[in-house]
Amino acid sequence: MNKLHIFTTGGTIDKIYFDAKSEYEVGEPQIGEILREMGATFTFEITSLMRKDSLDMTPIDRELICKAVLTCPEKHILITHGTDSMTETASALVNIPDKTIVLTGALNPARFRGSDAMFNIGGAVAAVQTLEPGVYIFMNGRVFQAHKVRKNREKNRFEDL
Repeated sequence: MNKLHIFTTGGTIDKIYFDAKSEYEVGEPQIGEILREMGATFTFEITSLMRKDSLDMTPIDRELICKAVLTCPEKHILITHGTDSMTETASALVNIPDKTIVLTGALNPARFRGSDAMFNIGGAVAAVQTLEPGVYIFMNGRVFQAHKVRKNREKNRFEDL
């Protein structure tokens, strides 16, 4: 991998909570700070495409993500994304050829102690370097093919279809 291009779209991974009533906003992308803190030694570029909860994403937002991935020169792409509609965005990306694209996110904000964000980012970075071209989701310690995964909201985890 010459260089990893990271696109951020918002979601829980970047949320900031202000009070006990769960008021939040999607803040600055956390992935750059996480990679630096973890001592990542590969070259990466971060492009923030939007700061949205994935439940608020529209088809136009997904078109923007697809266009950004398609037009960037890098072949290895990591996308941080909200978990509620991550599978829809992954499906929108499946026709992009010759790139390895991995989407990941977090079930708890990266700023929270015990968040799954660092684990998911680490797994996604390993996956994007080792998988064949295609579109994948890394969540809950597993790699899923884009069209063969769903979020089980009751169990708060991703699983095979």
